[in-house]
Amino acid sequence: MFKGFERVYINSFEEETSPKRSITMIWKLVNFSALLIGALTSPTPSPSPNTNTDEGPCRIYSSGRSADCLGRQLNSVPWRQFPSTLEDIDLSYNKLQAVHASDFLRLPQLRILKLQYNNISHIDKDAFKNNLLLEYLDIFNNSLQEIPATALTPLLNLKELYMSNNIYKHATLADSFSKFVKLQVLSMGGPLVMGLKKADFQSLKNMKLLGFAIKCSSNLSYYEPGSLEVIQTMQMSFDMAIDQQPKALPLMLRDLANKTFSVIQFRNLFEFMYYMGEEDIFRDLKYITAHQLIFHRGKFNENLMRMALINLQVTPIKRLRLQYIDFARSPTFVDSGAGSSITDLVLDKLDLWYISNPDILRFDWSFTWFNKIKELSIQYVYFNSVPCDAWTEMQRVEFLDVSNNRLKNEFIFNQLCHYKGIMPNLHTFSINNNDLTSLKDMSTLTREFQQLQVLDFSNNKLGSVENSQECIWQKNITRLIAHHNQFVSEALLCLPTTVHYLDLSYCNLDQLNMAYFEKATNLKELLLSGNKIKFIPSKWESPSLQSLALDGNSFGLISKASFQDMPQLSHLRAGNNPYHCTCELHAFVQDTLSKGKVNLTDWPLNYRCYHPEPLLNTVISKYFPGQVACDIRLVIIISVATTAAVILILMLICYIFDLPWYTKATYQIIRARYRAHKENAAGELGTFTYHAFISYSHSDADWVRDQLLPFLENRNPYRLCIHERDFMPGRWIIDNIIDNIDSSRKVIFVLSRHFINSDWCNYELYFAQQRSMGKTFSDVILVVKEPIDPSSLPSKYCRLKKMLSNKTYLEWPQQVNQQVFFWAQLKSALGKPTMTREGRHSVKSRNSSMECVSVIGPEIEDRRPEVENPNADKAGPQNNIIKEECALLTATESQQLSGSNEISHVALWITSERHCQDINCRTEMCSQLQTAMENLITVFHSYSGKEGDKYKLSKAELKSLLQGELADFMAASKDPMVVEKIMKDLDENQDGQVDFQEFVVLVAALTVACNEFFEDFDKSSEEDQGSKEA
Repeated sequence: MFKGFERVYINSFEEETSPKRSITMIWKLVNFSALLIGALTSPTPSPSPNTNTDEGPCRIYSSGRSADCLGRQLNSVPWRQFPSTLEDIDLSYNKLQAVHASDFLRLPQLRILKLQYNNISHIDKDAFKNNLLLEYLDIFNNSLQEIPATALTPLLNLKELYMSNNIYKHATLADSFSKFVKLQVLSMGGPLVMGLKKADFQSLKNMKLLGFAIKCSSNLSYYEPGSLEVIQTMQMSFDMAIDQQPKALPLMLRDLANKTFSVIQFRNLFEFMYYMGEEDIFRDLKYITAHQLIFHRGKFNENLMRMALINLQVTPIKRLRLQYIDFARSPTFVDSGAGSSITDLVLDKLDLWYISNPDILRFDWSFTWFNKIKELSIQYVYFNSVPCDAWTEMQRVEFLDVSNNRLKNEFIFNQLCHYKGIMPNLHTFSINNNDLTSLKDMSTLTREFQQLQVLDFSNNKLGSVENSQECIWQKNITRLIAHHNQFVSEALLCLPTTVHYLDLSYCNLDQLNMAYFEKATNLKELLLSGNKIKFIPSKWESPSLQSLALDGNSFGLISKASFQDMPQLSHLRAGNNPYHCTCELHAFVQDTLSKGKVNLTDWPLNYRCYHPEPLLNTVISKYFPGQVACDIRLVIIISVATTAAVILILMLICYIFDLPWYTKATYQIIRARYRAHKENAAGELGTFTYHAFISYSHSDADWVRDQLLPFLENRNPYRLCIHERDFMPGRWIIDNIIDNIDSSRKVIFVLSRHFINSDWCNYELYFAQQRSMGKTFSDVILVVKEPIDPSSLPSKYCRLKKMLSNKTYLEWPQQVNQQVFFWAQLKSALGKPTMTREGRHSVKSRNSSMECVSVIGPEIEDRRPEVENPNADKAGPQNNIIKEECALLTATESQQLSGSNEISHVALWITSERHCQDINCRTEMCSQLQTAMENLITVFHSYSGKEGDKYKLSKAELKSLLQGELADFMAASKDPMVVEKIMKDLDENQDGQVDFQEFVVLVAALTVACNEFFEDFDKSSEEDQGSKEA
């Protein structure tokens, strides 16, 4: 309840170093510097306007004990909104004009009421009759024309009453004020109070106040001696101008004689003019016993200053403050050169704040008045130099504060001055909030301050590299305050190393210079808050450090190793950093909290995760990572076990799928291909030599020699490669296999149980797979000699399993009558057989003594002599199709034959357009072969052209042709997919259609099969003759 008064009177006179705090005090003192005016009698109050009790203009808080109505532009008190439990109401800064009896009638618990800064001109006599507990009442700065004595009478518990700055004209207090025995603070008066009378304060003669403030007119007219004699208070404040009555000051000082005060303040003592009189108006100051004297505002010249200081030399007053003083020299002042008359001013503290003219520092052209000052504070004076004699006069100054003066290096440090032996008693030097840039100049200046212990140069521009060289400091400095500068890490080496306390907060540091901290072995408290430090060194040795502040920086990693070399550390503040929530951070927090040796002063709210993103703003105290993630030993065990398991699994997979075998085979392929590459570089020819490479087991050699080779090589012009006949002696087996597979257009695998058990067959299959990579294995022909279950194949035959499941294969029939179709299908899969031509690759000659090689070339048909056809021009209309087909055949065959250098003249004769036209003859006049050829063309075109391309058979057209023309052959087959298989075998160019050339292959294959069937039939009937032919 005394907080307002204590803030104004008591706290304002404690030892302060900042004038900003005093500004608040000064403005508040206005409450105590006005006289009280008499109150007016008001008529019966009118009812207040309706106010919503649920939602009103005021904020009710503290469980209904407080109401905030400040600055709501209220014209009346919203009493309907107030609960009866209210104890504190703030109605200041509104537009209230009166206080009515009903306004606070329902508030018996009311203790604090603030009504200042309104326009109240009337207070009802019964306004506070039900507020008997009221202790604090503020009606400062209103429009009361009388002191409301009647309304205040019931307030016997009143302790603080502020009623100054109203418009009453007299300061006389009614006798009822004598009943306020609990009153401690009273401010009264106003701008219309012209003077003070002896009878004004008689009702206070038996009271002992903590504070009393009186305000009078700016033009004081009278003062009766003894007016203030009855006032008993610790703190006295005068707000009055004695420009017209300067003789009133000695009278007031005489009334205060023989009393003890903590503070006496004079505000606006001379408001409009400088005192030019010769009478010493401060002569009675020597009778005043006070702890501090304050002159706030007013005009001072050197004459008034001298009068005040001379009398202060003989008073027990030990503290003097001059603030917001308008100082100017008198026009008549002449420096006689006799020296200053102020030589024995003994003060514990002198404050010179906000002085308009820095000449006040040497008002009589000398600094001798500083000679016996212990604490000197000069702020906001803005002096631009310190004369050399100023330093020598401050011999007894122990505390010097020259903050907030815009000082530059050259202002405070004069190169021409001799500083040796100056300031022998100075232990604290504060020069913060200036424009200093050089640490070197600061060290040179303070080097001679032998007793200097505390140095404050915060809020400057110190810390650059160029101005932080060759610094030599006084070794007694133990406390350095340097926050809010612009330090680089290199500049730290220019700081004193003897400090126990170092504040480098908000200095824009991005890293720490460990070289400095290694020298600062006595450092006990270090503040590094608000910098940009990106990491904490892992080996930070500071044996004496006890308290460390690192909050508000930029590092995200912190661990137990960060502070392990600080054995004395007991307090750590490291919050508000962008922490990476990791196991290392969690371990640090848990270790620190569990041991209790280091106290995290800002834990836990200021410690939050910044990374990773899912944990952004998570309080670190709630971050619990998994044990597996944070236990490195467990991680190693799991990693080793997992690695071992993976290795075992891989080994098992290798064993199951024969990966070593595949690796070995691949290695052999690479070696063989490398050797082949070297041979090709020497001039080897790289074209196909064989139609097919036969891969078979030795156990199946008889079937290959007796069945496969005779049919394909003797009866058909196919050239095949088998290992026991065609492999070159002396070469690597692997090289022979790879070389001959690469030299063959197709690869035929004769599959049997013996094939599966043969490693060399497995090699040949693998090499063929590698050659066919990317070709969908179209050059691989599977011949199943005996039934094989794909599921029973070993794992290394996984590709063969897939081929048997997805690829059409040939199965050797045991019945003789079904073998004809087998040979037809095999020949169809091999493609058209071609004749051979001579080559120069003598190495590849296998079965002839001639030095030539059989190279696969285009198919060459039988020769036929050219015969003229006299009936060519008599062809019927049906033969137009034959002409078109012959023309198409001619173009196609010509393209195929154009790549050969030895094209048979017979082939050219057969495929020429003119001889095709010779086929166009009447049936009865043509030979049987010509008729058969014409019928073949006619049948093809009778089915083609119904859908799509008229020169090709679609799948449906082929099926219709087979069912219509080859019904007997189709009936003999039990396979429902026979059409699809024939279509797939015939369609060499994979366009989903069968052209005439592909159709002829089918007819030729069937014709050959039938011919062989009849030949076999004849051979069986003529066994002897057949055996000779075999």
